Amino acid sequence: MNPKRIFRLATMGDLPVIMRLIDEARAIMRSCGNVNQWIDGYPSEETIKHDIDNGHCYLCVERDSGEIVASFAFIPCPEPTYKEIYEGNWLDDAPYHVVHRLASTAASHGIFNDVMDYCLVVAGNLRIDTHRDNVIMRHVIEHYGFTYCGIIYLLNGDERLAYQKRI
Repeated sequence: MNPKRIFRLATMGDLPVIMRLIDEARAIMRSCGNVNQWIDGYPSEETIKHDIDNGHCYLCVERDSGEIVASFAFIPCPEPTYKEIYEGNWLDDAPYHVVHRLASTAASHGIFNDVMDYCLVVAGNLRIDTHRDNVIMRHVIEHYGFTYCGIIYLLNGDERLAYQKRI
């Protein structure tokens, strides 16, 4: 794990910073041609408040400056949309955690690896999904060593590419 970054649970007081991170991440997606993910106000303040209320919203903080550079949801199974997977299979049926809604500043580097390193210490079996057009996220997921497992569908019917990593 990166000793320069720490992780903590988010509080409602962090909501404005989290929403700014989400807006910044959405802008990064759009600049890379991913115009179909995180649309129609998703993720909304209500979604993030729900994550915070349930103890699932985490922040990545620069140790020296105290700057919040990333937020993400880290949720224990089951993930309802992962019950069915198409054109593939999960690696196992063991308990897992899901990482959702990862957002970071454009200036921060290595966030994905730091977040995954943290999550794997807490839970040795992770699942994650992303939009087919999210080339950056697909690259970092695959580079980190996640295995592509197949396609899942969100509750609204949207397709996502699903991955799993276990230690």
